[in-house]
Amino acid sequence: MQAVEIPTKQKNWLDLIKYKPYAFGLETGFTDLSDIHNDWIKTFLFSGEDITLQAHRGSYKTTCLSIAIAIMLVAYPKENIIMLRKADDDVKEVVNQIGKMLQTDFFQQMAYELYGTQLVLTKQSAVEIDTNLKATARGTSQLLGMGIGGSLTGKHGDIIVTDDIINLQDRISRATRERTKLVYQELQNIKNPGGRFINTGTPWHIEDAFDLMPNPHKFSVYDTGLLANTEIQKLRELMTPSLFAANYELKHIADQNAMFTNPIIDDGTNTEMLFDGIAHIDAAYGGEDNTAFTIAKQHGDTIYVYGKMWQKHVEDCLGEILYYHKEYRAGTIYNEFNADKGYLNRTLNARNIPAETYHEGENKFMKIATILRREWANIIFIDGTDPEYISQVLDFTENAQHDDAPDSLASILRVFEKKGKSNFGTTYKALRKGLGRR
Repeated sequence: MQAVEIPTKQKNWLDLIKYKPYAFGLETGFTDLSDIHNDWIKTFLFSGEDITLQAHRGSYKTTCLSIAIAIMLVAYPKENIIMLRKADDDVKEVVNQIGKMLQTDFFQQMAYELYGTQLVLTKQSAVEIDTNLKATARGTSQLLGMGIGGSLTGKHGDIIVTDDIINLQDRISRATRERTKLVYQELQNIKNPGGRFINTGTPWHIEDAFDLMPNPHKFSVYDTGLLANTEIQKLRELMTPSLFAANYELKHIADQNAMFTNPIIDDGTNTEMLFDGIAHIDAAYGGEDNTAFTIAKQHGDTIYVYGKMWQKHVEDCLGEILYYHKEYRAGTIYNEFNADKGYLNRTLNARNIPAETYHEGENKFMKIATILRREWANIIFIDGTDPEYISQVLDFTENAQHDDAPDSLASILRVFEKKGKSNFGTTYKALRKGLGRR
């Protein structure tokens, strides 16, 4: 049989897809891509087996994945793709990006010269894309995006993509880690015969769902060359060694100085247990400090806690603080007098918010290492607490760069102690003595 000669223009496009697919990113506005990203996109496009790409944060993993999917929608019109990300909003961001790429002149020209027709998006929503190139009678869209909480019943795909389904929530919550693993296991049932998986992300915990993902390709911050040594050092200084190792070196190490592990996070059924509690603001007045806001209510030995954190000046997030204060029916807001000589307290009182100041004379490390450490096992974080708030508590050591959340939490627990609503006082003195402090 005589070989079919491919027209030159078609061959040029096919060669571009095969050898330099990152050009589709460069031509559509992603100008920071390099040879390593070209290799990643080729792996996504042409791997005949399930693959897992682990790469450090900020390495353009999702960008490369978006480019690969956009190419697939044109080059693989018989295959359908199901993409999962952690949350629905995360999915919408990527699907929107893919849709915009497909409508660029570069992709339009490729489709016309490959197929002799204009590329048209026949379906485009926040979570789905179909094109007029679709070459299957199946009713499923060429691309369907989902958050991992969505229903997988009745769905099937030729290419199953998971992108960043492991995140900060998996680091702080064992329950979240187990839910993520269950979803990943369920995905095995929706892959069509002959199909494949593409998994991408960054590790967060030694027991996260990456344990289940096959054929890992790992690229640490030292492998990609995307960050200068000064940038790497700055990142190292901003987080604990264990978190830097996981997110940038793609390995897990024990943080020997960590005081707090395995937080208890409510499933949303005990929110009312927080009502009629007290609150605390650890205010930031500029720089890299965070404003932390804590509400707590004690029921016997159990302490329910809600925490929020902003990297903002306290005045810039006061409106949100007062919203949550009202939403959870909190009472008095405690705040430190030392930092602003009572300005925040006067501001709250002017808005008819009950507020009290205190003079902080206690060493911060001792306060956290005694009061908070003693009560850690009794604390239940209410559903909706900022993951960043809990993560900062988990990261606390004597040399921690940031300690606004654990400081706020320890301060509100100390209010319970002074009001005689717990046995903190005896425990506090015993712990201080045990630590060699008077």
